[in-house]
Amino acid sequence: MKRDDYEILGVSKDASVQQIKKKYSSLALKYHPDGVPEEKKKESEEKFKEISEAYGVLSDSQKRQMYDQYGHAGI
Repeated sequence: MKRDDYEILGVSKDASVQQIKKKYSSLALKYHPDGVPEEKKKESEEKFKEISEAYGVLSDSQKRQMYDQYGHAGI
């Protein structure tokens, strides 16, 4: 089962788009595959993908509304 997108980014359900963007930026820098040692690259790629997918949903007002109503099934 997929984790909650708000939990992935570490923001509350009432977070503004600016708060989501700021949190995404910090997590993207932390987990970007190009910025980690080779032995952690695979784990980092998976985490980065998860973060990017969550941001894609929560940064788009229509997708976010569908996600809030129906969860992952709405997307």
